[in-house]
Formats: sequence, structure tokens, C-alpha cells
Amino acid sequence: MGGDRASDRILVVEDDPDARDEMALVLRSEGYDVAAAGDGEEALAELRRATPALILLDLMMPVMDGFEFRVRQMQDPELAGIPIIVLSGGWDVERKAAALGAAACLQKPVDPATLLETVGATV
Repeated sequence: MGGDRASDRILVVEDDPDARDEMALVLRSEGYDVAAAGDGEEALAELRRATPALILLDLMMPVMDGFEFRVRQMQDPELAGIPIIVLSGGWDVERKAAALGAAACLQKPVDPATLLETVGATV
């Protein structure tokens, strides 16, 4: 990973389609391979199609929220090692991210430069 961004697949899990599309556009512009999901259930299905190097995970989503997604991810030995960056518009983001074992956390709305810096330091 690291140097070859084309091999660094990133899964963006975000229920807001505008925010999801914006993050995907920013990441693709830097050469990352990006997959997207609108909730935790879609994200689990996407994980089974192709394993990403990193997951950007919103916490508050319909159907299956980020907390439940992370529990299920960690229960699968093949998926448990994939790092996450927590995305949240709420308060106390760092504590929530730490509780989930996140590599980092980003406050929404996410600044594009901060997104790229954080992703680059994680993959």
C-alpha cells in the first residue's frame, strides 16, 4: 500500500449522497480507487465484493449505523484488520472514534485537504 494509490481501495460509508460523492471525487482525483455505500448493510456487502485498504465510516446512518457495522466488521477475521476513519457531524467524535478502534476521526463537513492528509497517513 502507501505508494501505489491505484491499489489503495477506499470504501466511503456515508448516508448523505452529496457528502459521499464529494469525498469520492476528492479521493479519485488523487488516484484512489473508491467504492461507496449509503449505510452499514450496503458497506458489508461491498466488503465481500472487494476488500478495501481503508474504510471512511459515518456513524449515524439509517438501516445499519456505523457502530453496528464496526461490530460486524470486527467479528469477521478477514475484515477485522481493515482500518477505519470515523466521520461524524456530532460532538465527542474523538471519544467515539477511540471506542471503535478508529485510526483517525474527521469532523463533518470534511475539509478536502484534511481528508487527503488523513487518508494518506492511514493507508
